[in-house]
Amino acid sequence: MVSFPGNKQFAFTIFDDTDYCTLDSARRVYRLLADLGFRTTKSVWPLASVPEGAVGGASLVEPEYREFIRALHREGFEIALHGARNHHSPRTMVEQGFQVFSDLLGQAPRIHVNHLHNRDNVYWGPDRFTTPLPRLGYRLGARGRRFEGSTEGSPYFWGDLCRERIDYVRNFVVEEINLLRVNPTLPYHNPAQPYVRGWFSSTFGDKAPSFCRALREAEQDRLEAEGGVCIMYTHFGLGYVQNGELDREFEKLMRRLAGKSGWFVPVSTLLDHLRAAQQNPVIPRRELARLERHWLSQRIRRRDN
Repeated sequence: MVSFPGNKQFAFTIFDDTDYCTLDSARRVYRLLADLGFRTTKSVWPLASVPEGAVGGASLVEPEYREFIRALHREGFEIALHGARNHHSPRTMVEQGFQVFSDLLGQAPRIHVNHLHNRDNVYWGPDRFTTPLPRLGYRLGARGRRFEGSTEGSPYFWGDLCRERIDYVRNFVVEEINLLRVNPTLPYHNPAQPYVRGWFSSTFGDKAPSFCRALREAEQDRLEAEGGVCIMYTHFGLGYVQNGELDREFEKLMRRLAGKSGWFVPVSTLLDHLRAAQQNPVIPRRELARLERHWLSQRIRRRDN
């Protein structure tokens, strides 16, 4: 069983993807998290969203939003990268995104998460898999999309920058509150994907209803009893604030969770702690195959990413 600082019984954090983000909804959600003692991770787009991109949202080109992100960072929240923008970004644009991020926060991002169908995604589509059956199954449904962030020679290649500057990249999202049940080697390295130093899995909670379902009271209690680890993956721009009010079920569950003996730190802080306790960060092939099959079967049912 993993031990946590301060004799905490379990670990819980959130990765909030910036899709659909508005300043008003983000302010309300993060005020609650800060007041309850949670410190989590929020991704950003350094460059402006464009209409042709897959899903939009606020970006760091907007002055008021930029100041909000800077204030979150000062409060102890982690800021991560969701690509340079909401659309395909060639290498020069990725480098520009890194520069904007570093200029704002005084440091490079430690976490990157691929965005939907961006061609600059790293190890995405069929390349996300290294065991044969899941790779074939995904390829049959890929609809010819191309992902070239890890393809040397492509104008979208930035895999070397990812390896140099990024510590962790999100991969599989699963319907399990205790990630150690399905991915005990967390974070993990896959030698077949050398441009990523550390992958991490996360718990499916893409919007308010699925988040609340995953974090219902019985699951909170199980996470605590098992001494587990949960990195909830969500979009706080999807259903958490309606008509100017926070979702009541979300607020109730977060208040209940805050009363437990949990370690509530940003994603990188948690992953650093887990990595320090590892004897070997390379994921066993059997565990990887099981994880890939598990994700693919859930994706077929849900049709999400």
